[in-house]
Amino acid sequence: MRVLQVVKTALVLWLAALLPAAAQEARPNIVLILADDVGFSDFGAYGSEISTPNIDALAARGTLFSNFHASPICAPSRAMLMTGVDSHLAGIGNLPESAPPEHRGQPGYLGRLADDVVTVASRLGAAGYRTTMTGKWHLGHDETSLPPAHGFARSFALDASGADNWEKKTYLPIYDDAPWYEDGKPANLPDDFYSSRFLVDKTIEYLEESKDQGRPFFSYVAFQAVHIPVQAPREFIEKYEGVYDEGWDALREARFLAVIERGLLPDGMALGAMPEGLRDWNERSEEEKRFLAKSMAVNAAMLEAMDFHIGRLVDYLKETGQYDNTVFIVLSDNGPEPGDPTATPGFSQWLWWTGYARDYETLGEKGSYAFIGPEFASAAASPGAFFKMQAGEGGLRVPLIVAGRGIAREGTTSAFSYITDIAPTILDLAGVAATPDFGGAPVREMTGRSLAALLRGDAGRVRGETEAVGIEAAGNAALFRGDHKLVRNARPYGDGQWYLHDLARDPGETRDLSEAEPALLAEMMAEYEAYAARVGALEVPDGYDQTAQLTTNRVNDQLAEKWPVLVLIVLALGGLVWAGIRFGPRLWRG
Repeated sequence: MRVLQVVKTALVLWLAALLPAAAQEARPNIVLILADDVGFSDFGAYGSEISTPNIDALAARGTLFSNFHASPICAPSRAMLMTGVDSHLAGIGNLPESAPPEHRGQPGYLGRLADDVVTVASRLGAAGYRTTMTGKWHLGHDETSLPPAHGFARSFALDASGADNWEKKTYLPIYDDAPWYEDGKPANLPDDFYSSRFLVDKTIEYLEESKDQGRPFFSYVAFQAVHIPVQAPREFIEKYEGVYDEGWDALREARFLAVIERGLLPDGMALGAMPEGLRDWNERSEEEKRFLAKSMAVNAAMLEAMDFHIGRLVDYLKETGQYDNTVFIVLSDNGPEPGDPTATPGFSQWLWWTGYARDYETLGEKGSYAFIGPEFASAAASPGAFFKMQAGEGGLRVPLIVAGRGIAREGTTSAFSYITDIAPTILDLAGVAATPDFGGAPVREMTGRSLAALLRGDAGRVRGETEAVGIEAAGNAALFRGDHKLVRNARPYGDGQWYLHDLARDPGETRDLSEAEPALLAEMMAEYEAYAARVGALEVPDGYDQTAQLTTNRVNDQLAEKWPVLVLIVLALGGLVWAGIRFGPRLWRG
């Protein structure tokens, strides 16, 4: 059935190429830029000290969203971004690598896009768009799950949660290598590879080779910045050395004040609390502080390098006369990454074994391995609480900027929006209908709402006060309704309990309203349970730890894959032992 789906998609794309050129030229080009693990206040336009002039320029000529949310985990966010359908209905309710064994294979946890969902690329391709994709895919591993099977005519995709930014090299021991594919076939990387530069180079290459077809394009650029390992060219790193010497508390406060000054969040709100148990900057040694500040400098440099290469793509579109007819959408897949891989036993040894170093002088450069940890991640999410892999605002509320043809210069909108809204918005802007069938087969209806009316300045919001939106990933859960949010943060940073917050007055989630408004709490709990049942969101087992499950799943998968060889080895060893016992004494007496 899945092979048939691939054939149907290819046929639809071929037929679309035959559409009259005049019909194609009336539609806008669309560039979808996805940053990885970028926090709410990480872009300059959102109050950051990091230089992102090209992204900021897009914000200045379009609409900046201050109340946009994603999943707390990358793969579910990417599934919703591509399909406009809730992550469980799309088949990717959790990070595939860390799903509990009892969830694996269930409808909401297939680890790939479900057969009855269709991507925005497939729909646009069927309507005559040229479609390209570069960067992290992470939506399934076999050939029927890669970008060519989901509407992308050209693609250079990473089929993993991350990889090295300087060479074809894995970044975690759960992977054997860095699986890059061009147009669905295994691919190598050039000797001068740096992820952000290469992904823009490839995008330009794909657009250039089809520029004379007279058709609009949809280009999806999924950067690795700023996912672990945090890496950047030295010339960018040097700009930020010394910037973070005051530590994470000072940065959280500075970001908080900058966000308020820009009017992105309400004046008078309280800064979200850092999770309990994190380190105290003032108790770090001077050597530790120096290394931690350098790590954050590398993170900032990686983000600026991404922005620099986005500028190269913008320049190319201007030089080729395509810029004025292009809509840009820039967002992040979730909040900042808090992980410290070296806290896992054996990881430092694995780094040494694979040739990674953590020397101060070369941190961020080729061969190095850097990350910012939970404290600086909390600062990057400021003013929100928590970060990636948690359902607090720091993990869910991320930047979104939309600019270009037909987009009003609205400045900032505080309308609630969700990552499922992006696909229907793109289709709306392109004048493509989200039909209930595709390629002759019925498909799931999108759960997201188009933001087009809001972007044109014709509406102030796209959802009513009583319309609820649910989120669940790895036991972290939330339900948004009007100004209120019901939330549960799983361990290790949360306590697994439900809380109720008024985000209009308290985006930092500092005041729990559960006792003050028990009726509202009960209503929203019932709505969450209905949502979970509707989409197939399963409860994680007691004691579930997402990071630990990554390792456990890897070991179990390896054993399942190699058990015949292990059985032969055991039998061979058993035979040798038996032979030694049976014949050894006779041979010795010999």
